[in-house]
Amino acid sequence: MKCPYCAHDDSRVIDSRDVNDGVRRRRQCLSCGARFTTYERLQAASLFIIKKDRRREEFNRDKMLTGIRKACEKRPLPTGTIDKLADDIEAELFHLGKAEIRSSAIGDMVMDRLKNIDNIAYIRFASVYRPFTDITALKQAVDTLVGVQPEATEATSQLPLLPGDELEAIARDLIHGKASDDSRKDRFAGKPKTRSHR
Repeated sequence: MKCPYCAHDDSRVIDSRDVNDGVRRRRQCLSCGARFTTYERLQAASLFIIKKDRRREEFNRDKMLTGIRKACEKRPLPTGTIDKLADDIEAELFHLGKAEIRSSAIGDMVMDRLKNIDNIAYIRFASVYRPFTDITALKQAVDTLVGVQPEATEATSQLPLLPGDELEAIARDLIHGKASDDSRKDRFAGKPKTRSHR
């Protein structure tokens, strides 16, 4: 094992620990004395991913890890959280014992774990992985995440001009006939309608 600092090709193992489906070794270079960490992992049988367009490509842990890291960028996660998440997913994939698996299944595995780790990372990943067609679909995903019952509204690319709570209050007043000119004036910041006298 070459030293990453001086490229000397001999080192000694000073600590070994089992981690997930591999072994973590702490090494010390016999030339410069620098310490570095290596991981040994069993090379499993090839696993192929079925893409959305039905193409097949070999499972690439680094590619999956890159996507997870982008979603978790600048999030306050403990050191090693992302690598452990990727290790868990990789182990689960190979334990399934399948030669092929759909990319959507891997995406679901990532999202299930991100949901329990960091909500912002989950939404970031989901916004790329899931085909949200408009802001309403994305809002419903966020509402579901925070435990709010999503509103059954028609898909629209437009946002309301007033916040939802104000719109509900106005609708309630109009239905019950309680909206006074003053309340309308306060809400719309305009002049109340005047009645013509005959």
